[in-house]
Amino acid sequence: MTRQPYVEAIRERVIVFDGAFGTFVQGIDLGPDDFGGASLEGCNEMLCATRPDVIADMHRAFLDVGVDAIETASFGSFSTVLAEYDIADQAFELSKTAAAIARRVADEYEVDGRPRYVAGSMGPGTKLPSLGHISFAELRDSYAEQARGLLAGGVDLFLIETCMDLLQIKAAMQACRRAMEAEGRTVPIQVQVTIETTGRMLVGTEIGAALSALAAMKPDVIGINCATGPAEMQEHLRHLSAHSPIPISVMPNAGLPSVVDGRTHYDLTPEQLAEYHRHHVTDLGINIVGGCCGTTPEHLRRVVEAVRGVPIAQRQPTIEPAVTSLYSPVTIDQDNSFLIIGERTNANGSKAFREAMLREDWDTCVKMATDQIREGAHVLDVCVDYVGRDGTADMHEIASRFATQASVPLVLDSTEPEVMEAGLIHVGGRAILNSANLEDGEDPGSRLDRVFSLARDFGAAVICLLIDERGQARDVEWKMEVAHRIHDIATKRYGLSASDLIFDALTFPLGTGDEDLRHDAMHTIEAIRRIKTEIPGAYTTLGVSNVSFGLNPASRQVLNSVFLHEARLAGLDSAIVHASKILPLARVSEDQKKVCQEHHRLRRVRQRSQRSQPMLWPHLCQLPQLLRFRAPFRRFQSHLQMNPWPTRGFRLERFKALPRVNSSGETS
Repeated sequence: MTRQPYVEAIRERVIVFDGAFGTFVQGIDLGPDDFGGASLEGCNEMLCATRPDVIADMHRAFLDVGVDAIETASFGSFSTVLAEYDIADQAFELSKTAAAIARRVADEYEVDGRPRYVAGSMGPGTKLPSLGHISFAELRDSYAEQARGLLAGGVDLFLIETCMDLLQIKAAMQACRRAMEAEGRTVPIQVQVTIETTGRMLVGTEIGAALSALAAMKPDVIGINCATGPAEMQEHLRHLSAHSPIPISVMPNAGLPSVVDGRTHYDLTPEQLAEYHRHHVTDLGINIVGGCCGTTPEHLRRVVEAVRGVPIAQRQPTIEPAVTSLYSPVTIDQDNSFLIIGERTNANGSKAFREAMLREDWDTCVKMATDQIREGAHVLDVCVDYVGRDGTADMHEIASRFATQASVPLVLDSTEPEVMEAGLIHVGGRAILNSANLEDGEDPGSRLDRVFSLARDFGAAVICLLIDERGQARDVEWKMEVAHRIHDIATKRYGLSASDLIFDALTFPLGTGDEDLRHDAMHTIEAIRRIKTEIPGAYTTLGVSNVSFGLNPASRQVLNSVFLHEARLAGLDSAIVHASKILPLARVSEDQKKVCQEHHRLRRVRQRSQRSQPMLWPHLCQLPQLLRFRAPFRRFQSHLQMNPWPTRGFRLERFKALPRVNSSGETS
């Protein structure tokens, strides 16, 4: 028969999975010889080679009670686990054999016309990459070998289950996709995390962070299994029901374990499990149910009876795009504020951070990160690019520490994609890549291609600079042309969503004396407004402090704050700033605010004067002192209105001697 694709089936009806492999095996009197010797006793995956009849009997026991899907006996059949038994070289064959046994038995039951699915089980292993037990690359390669074996044996989907570490899941998902590409066969990926009685994953991850990080990786199903019974899972399942954009699965234990007569015992009855699962389907809209530790064929018989033919509740999830640390999510769309991206952990922008990095004082680097968090940063920009340094090595040192010691998400900021990747392999949460652009085009191997490929593979968001082959986009139409082009490439070629893109409309300094640059702040603000209108779902950001580059500290703080306010009114979602150096607009005087907001008037005056005097603008940008010269400036405006082509008789020299202000606002 032609089997209905799994992703179609789960949207039409409830799919019931089987129960516990370990519980079934423990119920059989097996000795060392059954495993292939005393040194292999306890390696249940070896039973696929030594006692395939036991594995087949287990599958039949669950299929006999009516389940729709069975899991292969391959939970630990990858090299990093099998190495503990000195049989790492058998990973591919054991995985293939496990899948082949399940496939053969499932096919026996499909004679009634109802499909039976085989899920290739991939467990968490015994080493967590976020804690430094194993490198990302080693774990990914180990999973890839297992995935190839499962595909060769005929699985219908990959089941990455009992996950305790987001970084481990990313390694497994990348491995599955590499294996599918190598084998020329594509199957769905179902991911299930394990939430401990603490309410978090083992490494401390909240369910919201897990959902945001994993949904960006685009699995076909996300769910929860193991560690607890259904009662302890309810809060987390409600969160998934309310926010998951993809189908949901749940496979609880038969309650919390206890020890009775020296054996592990689970108290949840088959009837109780069935009642919970009916609630999961009819009230929470969960598509896939099953059992984990302690669940027997009788448990699943009752579940099948309870949910067979029951309509799945229609969910209306609220999707909240977010970036995450290893621990918690941060929504990009802040209700009453903007996403504050701390700028001080940047070797190009912070002398203190650069010097700490150069002397490899990693503890000081971490302290600078945590200080920014205390000051209000929602996200940290991390840049280690510095001439003469090995950026990949520096990013390895910094990201591996920030990933676990910083409680907020990271922006991995580099001109080199390989440096970004050096950070991504340490970041379990969802990071932002800074940045992609079209400076060297869009062909394979271009910066855009490499950064978007990383974003797709690691589920990252991307800051996209409005730069193309001609250079930095200056006027509004040029900016929008580049933005639309980048959006189309990202969504159509790389499978990214608009919500994965954060457009930087570019901030140019206003105090340089460059006539052309003084137009750009208004173009940038208008581009933000149009991006929010013309590319629904996309986000925007700015490096705010660029606007005041070259001015004194007191003036910079005022201009940065007012410029940020104007950009936010246009729809700006995030900004790279020093959080403690941004003034609330209420603390900027009305006079100072007006001068900043009327910069376009200064521009028009300067245009109409047709003079190239370089001294005017640097002095006018000393904002606190400029207020003292509003009257002569008004006279300048009036004179120009009467003498527009060109000005005569008005002495610009009167502006040459304007007093400067120091960082304390004192005149000199």
